[in-house]
Amino acid sequence: MKIALAADHAGFQLKEALKVFLVSEGHEVIDCGATVEDPNDDYPDFIRPAAMAVAHGDVERAIVIGSSGQGEAMTANKVHGARAVVYYGAAERLPDSHKVGHEQGIIEASRKDNDSNVLALGASFVSVEDAKRVVTEWLSLQFSGEERHVRRIAKLEQ
Repeated sequence: MKIALAADHAGFQLKEALKVFLVSEGHEVIDCGATVEDPNDDYPDFIRPAAMAVAHGDVERAIVIGSSGQGEAMTANKVHGARAVVYYGAAERLPDSHKVGHEQGIIEASRKDNDSNVLALGASFVSVEDAKRVVTEWLSLQFSGEERHVRRIAKLEQ
């Protein structure tokens, strides 16, 4: 799979580790920066190109990394066609949610229900090993294609 990677200084070390991991797993990685760990850089400068690469079809998915992942997701979601989800730790559905009896984590829901194409990671909250596990899961999951989800995503794109 062709994947764009981007991070500011706060996510730089995790981005570099994931780049090596993804290449070792057989993926093609497009590095949108940062290329050095500069505490004065600004995450939109790197995140926007990664989100645009997804939106334009140059890559299949993007992984963007910052301290919390929140600003990175906000930046990506400003790009028409990018659908970013934030991950900064395990989250499972509560037993009393609307899908009682279904154990579905946030990463699975983001792919199967929302067809997320950008994964934002919070480097201050996610270890390298956890990031590798989550990235592997996220990349392996497919969109369900259910009509209700297709309809909802179409409304996002309006």
